[in-house]
Amino acid sequence: MQDIQTRLAALRRPALLIRAARMGQADYRRDQHLPRLLGYGAVQSHGAAALALLELEADLDARRTAGDAGWSAARHVEVLIALMAEARLLRAASEAAQAKASGISALRPAT
Repeated sequence: MQDIQTRLAALRRPALLIRAARMGQADYRRDQHLPRLLGYGAVQSHGAAALALLELEADLDARRTAGDAGWSAARHVEVLIALMAEARLLRAASEAAQAKASGISALRPAT
């Protein structure tokens, strides 16, 4: 099974969708957008949210490629915005955990 970062890196979507999602990342608010996209309830960890968003995005992309009349470009872009933002947050949390585990943060003030 592939990890989340590998699955995200393997996504190939039309440039217009990706460009729109990149522009929308600045306005992403996790506490507002995530419950609306995934359903109301407890806000999930970055990894769990990214996996749920990956599944939702795969369904939207299948609808898009099938020409389904129920496909919404706006909804697809919203999901891509959240997915890209959650991936960024997940990567930052992972890097922080690695730095803490390696002791680099303790070393920096000492030098």
